[in-house]
Order: sequence, then structure tokens, then C-alpha cells
Amino acid sequence: MVNVGVIGYGYWGPNLVRNYEQMPESNLVACCDLNPDNLKKVKALYPKVEVTQQIDDLLNNPSIDAVVIASSAATHFDLAKKALLAGKHAMVEKPLTLSSDTSRELIDIADKAGCILMVGHLLEYHSAVDYMRGLIDSGELGDIQYLYTQRLNLGQVRTDENALWSLAPHDISIIFYLLGGKEPAEVSARGQSYITEGIEDVVFCSISFKDKTMAHIHVSWLDPHKTRKLTVVGNKKMAVFDDMESSEKIRIYDKGVGVNPDYRTYGEDLTLRFGDITIPSIKMKEPLRAECEHFIQSIQTGQRPRSDGYNGLRVVKVLEAAQKSLKSGGKPVTIAEG
Repeated sequence: MVNVGVIGYGYWGPNLVRNYEQMPESNLVACCDLNPDNLKKVKALYPKVEVTQQIDDLLNNPSIDAVVIASSAATHFDLAKKALLAGKHAMVEKPLTLSSDTSRELIDIADKAGCILMVGHLLEYHSAVDYMRGLIDSGELGDIQYLYTQRLNLGQVRTDENALWSLAPHDISIIFYLLGGKEPAEVSARGQSYITEGIEDVVFCSISFKDKTMAHIHVSWLDPHKTRKLTVVGNKKMAVFDDMESSEKIRIYDKGVGVNPDYRTYGEDLTLRFGDITIPSIKMKEPLRAECEHFIQSIQTGQRPRSDGYNGLRVVKVLEAAQKSLKSGGKPVTIAEG
């Protein structure tokens, strides 16, 4: 049994509290939030859970083994650092921090403290994303040529971070998870602030990898459609993951471009292949439950979690480069190694 404390009961915190309170492998001891009204909600739903406005009450509680941080992104570094220095395992919502330097510092602190550091890259624990990873690893799609994602909605506008930092961490983490160890080379991004001056609510971001694979990300708070879609194009087949579909979340297209063996006619050496569309049956599980269970299991076994600190650092490095590109009008920015 792992004793857990949650920091932050605003937008996402209630979902985390629910899962850690319900899981048999964890014991939710306390919840911290600066808003007393939020703490009243916690107490009404979970009378046995301690509530506090003081973070030190969690960090100084010797019975708490792990801290889950669901506060604003700007607070992630300071809170995670305090938790790790207090000897607590830490799960931090995305993004890990707002800079690669502070992300590296958290990794170093966690390693020295012998603590688990995990980032809440939720969609890496999605059953459909796992299925897509299996398609790629099996070679069914062939060599991956490019991917593109769309994460669009009308609303949920933020003023403390732009759409890039708010939405794109999901897609960047999925792209890295699906492509395995492929290393990104450079990033370019363009966006615009239509609602709040200086806060880009629409962003188009492109990532180039060293092996010529490309990935394109479109995020927006200003769109008529609520879209959560990923398309993967291989040289054998193509696949689409549509998270807005209730049941048929993945479609595999047996489509592609081949070379015509008859080269006698100029311009007719390419052939298009139109095959079947397959809709696999996937046993779905709540991604957040899978993510929370993975955190607890990592603590119990001492194994490095899937979305560990290095995973979070890779995402932050791309976000940093994309932000720099945004401010320079879309100029490509090289991603530093290490």
C-alpha cells in the first residue's frame, strides 16, 4: 500500500483524487489546495481524507510516501523539488517544468534521493495509443514517414499559458512514444493571439527527425470542432486514432504508393494501392487509471516509469524550441542533444 498526497484540486485534481482514493494499491491520505472552497468539496466527497492549505503539511507527514502535483505549470518545479528533497516520490502533471534546465535539475534530485519521478503524459497510457505502438513495432505500417495530430476545441481558454504549452505536451509525448528512440533534429512553430494579446491560442508546430520522419501538430482553443486525432502514415499502411469516437477509435488503411514494374511509359511508374479498411476491437481502460496504477507500481517495484523525468525533459525541450520559433515568426530551431 502506497500512501499518497495530492497537491491541487482545481481542473484536473479531482480526477486524480478520485483514482487514488479508489485504487486498492494506494491510500489517499491528504489533499492540499489554496482554495478553501475546493477543500470543502474534497471533504464532502472523501470525509477520511485530510485537507490543508499548507504544502508542508504533506511534505512533513512521514506517513506519506508519494506526492501527486496537479497545480499550475508555473509551480511544478518548486513543488516537485520540495517533494523530492523531502524524500517523496513525485508524479507531476504535464509539462514537467517550463524549462529544460529545471527539468534536468528535478531528474538529478530524484536520482540522488532514490525517488521515482514521473510525468503525467496521460495519453501514453491510452489503450488505443498502445495499440498504435504495437502496429508500428510489428512493422504492419512499414517505415513511418510522417505523423500529424489535431487537438482542437472552442473554449477552455487560458491566460497563464498558450495553447502550445497547454495542449501540445499530449501530442509531443505521443509522437515520441510511437517513434521510440528516434531523435528530433529541429522544430518550427507559427501561431497567433486572437483572443488574449501575447497568448497564442492557435499554433502549428512541425518537428523534423534525423531520419527524415516528420511530425506536425495543430493545437487551438479557437476552432468550431472538438477534435482529438492522430494520423500515422507508413510506406505499407496508414492508421488513424480518433479519440472522439466512442468505440471505433482506430482505423487501419491498407493504402499506399508503389512502383509500377513496367517503366515503358514515362510518368506512369507509380501506382496507388487502395485496400481494405480495418477497425480493430480494442479493450479500453481509463487512461488516467492506468497511469496512476503505473506510478504506484513503479514505486513498489523501483522500476523507472514509462513517462519518467527523461521522458518529460524530451517534451520540454521540444516545447522550448517551439516557443523560441514562435517568437521568431516560425524560424526553425535546432534541438540540443542531451
